[in-house]
This record gives sequence, C-alpha cells and structure tokens, in this order.
Amino acid sequence: MIWTIIVASVVVLAIYHFTSKRYAYFEERGIPYLKAFPFLGSLWKVVLMRASFAATVQQMYNLYSEAKYVGCFDFLTPVILLRDPELIKSVMIKNFDHFPEHRNLSDNADDTLFSKNLFSLNGERWKEVRSMLSPAFTTSKMRSMFVLMKECAKRYGENLASLQADQTILELKDTFTRYTNDVIATCAFGVSVDSMTYRENKFYLYGREASTFGLKQSLKFFFIRSFPRLCRMLKITLLRKGVSDFFKDLIESTIKTRDEQGIVRPDMLQLMMEFRDKGDPSKELTLDDMIAQAFVFFLAGFESTATLMCFTTHEVGVNEEVQKRLQDEIDQVLTDCNGNVTYEAINGMKYLDAIVNEGLRKYPVSVAGDRVCRKPFELPPTLPNKKPYVVKEGEIVSIPFYGIQHDPKYYPEPEKFDPDRFYDDPKQILNSGTFLTFGLGPRMCIGNRFAILETKTLLFYVFANCTLKRCSKTIVPMKLSKQGLAMTPEGGGYWFEIQPRAKGQSLIANGDNDRK
Repeated sequence: MIWTIIVASVVVLAIYHFTSKRYAYFEERGIPYLKAFPFLGSLWKVVLMRASFAATVQQMYNLYSEAKYVGCFDFLTPVILLRDPELIKSVMIKNFDHFPEHRNLSDNADDTLFSKNLFSLNGERWKEVRSMLSPAFTTSKMRSMFVLMKECAKRYGENLASLQADQTILELKDTFTRYTNDVIATCAFGVSVDSMTYRENKFYLYGREASTFGLKQSLKFFFIRSFPRLCRMLKITLLRKGVSDFFKDLIESTIKTRDEQGIVRPDMLQLMMEFRDKGDPSKELTLDDMIAQAFVFFLAGFESTATLMCFTTHEVGVNEEVQKRLQDEIDQVLTDCNGNVTYEAINGMKYLDAIVNEGLRKYPVSVAGDRVCRKPFELPPTLPNKKPYVVKEGEIVSIPFYGIQHDPKYYPEPEKFDPDRFYDDPKQILNSGTFLTFGLGPRMCIGNRFAILETKTLLFYVFANCTLKRCSKTIVPMKLSKQGLAMTPEGGGYWFEIQPRAKGQSLIANGDNDRK
C-alpha cells in the first residue's frame, strides 16, 4: 500500500513539474497570457462546462487590451492569439505562405471523411482540390442552386404559416435544421429529402448525430486534436462507424445510379464527378475524395448555417421595428416580381443583406480560427516594452473571431443587434479586417456565398408568410450555453409564437397563379 502511495505521488509530482514547465512558456518570452489549469490549459472552463467557448475566447481577447497578441494553452500546446486586425491580415493574407494550413482535426489516413476534406488538406493537394471545387460556387452555379433552395424555403414558410392553433408556439432550431438538411441533400448530394414530412429519415438523423457537439463529442474533439497518435492507437474517431458508412454508401450509390442512368444535375456532386479518371492525379478526384468533400460541405451547411438562421431569426423576432422593416422590403420585392422571386431580387435586398451580415457579426458560428506556421515568422512586439516574437515552424496562431466582432472599438454597442451598421456601405466593414466570420485570404470559407444565399432565402419566405411574436419561452436577452463547443442558447431553444401573414401569402400566391 505504501509503495502504491509513493508511486502515485511521484507520478503526480512528475506531471505537475512537466505541466508547470510547459505553462512557463509565455512568461519566459515576455508575452502576456491567460493562466492555465494543470493539463486542461486555458480552455479548462470550456472543457469543464463552466463557460461557453465564445465567452472564453472573449476573455482571452480582452485580457490585455493594448497587446497585439497574447498567449494561451490548448491543453499543453502553446497558442498565440492575435488581437491586432492588421497583424491578422498579415498572417492570413499577405504572409499566407508562412501560415498556409489549418490545424488538422485528424491526421489519421484511414479516417478519410476528415483527412481528405478541403479543410484538412494542405500544400499542393489543397490548391488542386480547391481549384476543382471553386466552380461550384460561381454566380451561375449559385443561380441554379437558388432554384432548389427556393423550393425548399417556400415549402417551409408555408408550413409555418399553416400550423394548427395548438402548435403555434414553436422551437425553430428543429425546423431550420430540417431545411438546411433538405437543401444540402439536394444541392450537394443530389438527393431529394422532405424532412418535414418524413421526420425520421436517415439523412436528417445521421446529420444531427454527426453535427451535435455536446459534452461527449466536445471532449472527443479536444482529445483527438491534442493527442492524435494516442487516438490512432486506440482507434478513437469523432464519428461512429454507422454514421460514416451511411454517408459513404449514399454518395457511392448516387454516383453509380447517375452513371448507369445518365442523370445530370446542377449540384456539387455532379461537378466532382467530372474530375474523375483524368489520367493526372493532380487533376482528378477519387471516390474517397468526393465523399470527403461532400461530407464536410454537409457538416458545415447542416449545423452552422441552421445556427446562423436561428440566431438571426431570433434577433429579428424580438425586435419589432427590424421585423416590420424587413417585411416591408419583402412585400415590395414580391410586388415588383409579381410573386415570382428571382436570384437577383434576393441579392438586391439591402436590408435583408444587412440583417444577415449583422447576424454573422454578432454570432460567428466558428468563434475562433487558427493557422499553423510552416516558415518562421517574426511578429512585432506585442507591447511597446517587449521584444519581437518569432513564430516557429509547427507553432499555432489563433484568430479570435468572436472577440474582435464584439470589440466596441470596431463595433459600437457590440451586444446590440443593429443591421444599420451594414446598410449604407457594407463593404467598408466586410473588407476592414474586423469581419472574420468566414475567415480571410486563400483559406476563406469556400461555401460562404452558398451559406448566405441559403439563409437569405429561408428568412425571405419565413417572414413573407409569418410574423414572429415573443412567448413565455423566448429567451431575452440571449445567453450562450456552456454545454459543449457549439454556439447554442442557454435554455435549449429559439421559441416564438408563429402568426400567419395574409399579405405576404397572397403576394406569393399571385406569383404561383401567374406561373400556372
């Protein structure tokens, strides 16, 4: 017994000594930093669910308001958190060759869903795949996919407006994730899904499982990212086999059916199929490549876009003046288009555009981004009395999207939902280096235009058909949950009373009658 106690004490002391030495990293280099909890690092409150991920990022960002960057620890890994917008632009754009990669979630070659997708790819292969996928998001492709989005959004708007009297108090997240599920299914996978009618369809159920980051998934995420070799040895993966097999089988069977029946659709999968069997490995996509790209596109679009829709709709719903102004703009567009809404009409709506941008500003779904250094890079002194710091190969810098977009220096009254920030000259803010929701530079989110169009289209048809009213379950003011990594509201949902709007519905109906 005594020897057990002695050995345990020695192990504890060794771990304490090792972590203490690691956590002295920034102090030795004269860089201000957020103190770390043994082993769990600076994110210990997130891991133990004492604070939301967004609140922790903001705490680190606000730690030293005059510093260009501060230090923090991701478990045992030192990370430089950049605070200065000009320095962030330097890292993400001007000196991209020094910081060309994201920190991989998984480097397990057998886990192809994560190791082969565009987010995880690096070097020349990343450039090759990005150039192959970029045509999927051109204006002409967006116009074609808008037709598919519009069909889904119109159906969902009408469904909300026709709820039974005892069903009008509704939580919107379920409805909006079903919408994003149907849109991604048709635009990326070429599969027609009606998740409102067929509520237990596998595409939706597995999508929910894959994208839900509660406690278990969040701990897995941290563990896989921080200890990849150990996870490979233990065969720990983020998704269970049944989920990954479903998406692999779905894409493989869809491709086979299209080949056999000569089916051609204006979607992402069709574009990828055109890059098969080129004879040049640098210009072709294998089946595993296509599965990985389609899956990550689904994962990003399913949960992230639905979350953007929910937070933005919540802000519109609790601000009567904003809602009325948006509905007036929608009614004017419906009148001008005679009910037949076009791609150009949606993109020409200044107030709708401002609302979505403000939603992206206030609620960036990814609260922080990262880059891995591949060539040593000298940062200027973080404070006037400090020395420059050279970021070494393999070290990580983090970009606090949430912190910058909630800094009153750049956005006065940052907690206020104010679409007018973006109304007159949105490009002034969007190009300022302080609007970071989709990232900056060559690694900027490739699907940003798709996500924005998908969101605008749904908001258009929801507020054309309905008015949202506060109810006893509506969360005001909005507070972020401490459960897991995902940005979700405290209290579990986005609740409103849904009231039908006769005017918007009649204008849409006129357009439908004209087409008949």
